[in-house]
Amino acid sequence: MLPRETQHKALQWLGRQLFNRNDPEAFFDPLLERINPMWVQEYTPARVEQILSETRDTKTLVLKPARRWSGFRAGQHVNICVEVDGIRRNRTFSLSSSPLLWQDQGLVTLTIKRLPGGLVTNWLHDYLQTGAVIGLGEAFGDFQIPQPARPVLFIAGGSGITPVLSQLETMAALDYRAPVTLLYFVRTRDDVIAREKLLALETRYSALTLNIIASNESKEPRYLRDQDLDAVPGIKARQVYLCGPKGLMDLAQDLLFKRGFADSDIHSTFFSTPGADLGNQTLGGQVQFEGSRLEVGSEGDATLLEIAEAAGLTPRHGCRMGICHQCSCRKTTGTVINRLTGQASGPGEENIQLCISVPRGPVSLDL
Repeated sequence: MLPRETQHKALQWLGRQLFNRNDPEAFFDPLLERINPMWVQEYTPARVEQILSETRDTKTLVLKPARRWSGFRAGQHVNICVEVDGIRRNRTFSLSSSPLLWQDQGLVTLTIKRLPGGLVTNWLHDYLQTGAVIGLGEAFGDFQIPQPARPVLFIAGGSGITPVLSQLETMAALDYRAPVTLLYFVRTRDDVIAREKLLALETRYSALTLNIIASNESKEPRYLRDQDLDAVPGIKARQVYLCGPKGLMDLAQDLLFKRGFADSDIHSTFFSTPGADLGNQTLGGQVQFEGSRLEVGSEGDATLLEIAEAAGLTPRHGCRMGICHQCSCRKTTGTVINRLTGQASGPGEENIQLCISVPRGPVSLDL
């Protein structure tokens, strides 16, 4: 069998010879999809083997990707592609299973919470069925277990537990030799995702200390507080991993910084774009899409991805949060503001990410 990179180059050569383009899969895939959806080449197809109910608004999808998929490391994310009302939609989710499940059984899991008004999460909950095939991208992200082993504190909230589940399963399987503590915040006890799995992990993995905290079951909201951190043995030596709502993560970082934690000791992953304060900058401007021979105007803090989509273009993208870099594009002229950091680009040519770049004045793109 040809190596993956060689196969890709061969397909590009074939596409140039037959269709004068680098992606012949765009022509062949509709036919292959009708014959066998697992033969599609544009993305890695993954069959839905099982759908498990976790809570009233959270389900776990057990997927069997085609064997050509490259696998993942605990704590990483993937983009999935599904067709909703005839339009392909891409979204990013964390893998909730251990990589060992993929290595041993060829299976992975995604644990997905229904978001109010969420186009894709609601479709997945309401319409996706066992036996269906969805698209799976390659895994990415550096929210990964420290090596060599060091003491770890996880602080998770709600569906932010999903990458932590992958990490804990992996640590337990590999007998990770360092203390591990999980502070898991949920609205109520009924909102605990993977309750049985967490309790089983606590029983069989002696290094794990589990503390599930319900924030909305008392008269006053129960948020993360200093006493929670005081109860973690040897907290100053811990590597801290944060995943959850922005409010919880901001509070956790504030408490940790006051204790003298360095940035390098705190690892975060987001389920929504955190966003910098863009202040009173004058944003927007004329955006020229050179490859499409299209020019449109924009006002305010709309990103270039949003502007392109509003103009009827369909640029490649994935997470929409600045993580996966699938929307990277060449800017030929103009200045953009990074929505995550608030920093301005230079005025000349450079690669930018459409999903987190806001124009400040006229901008031209090779798109």
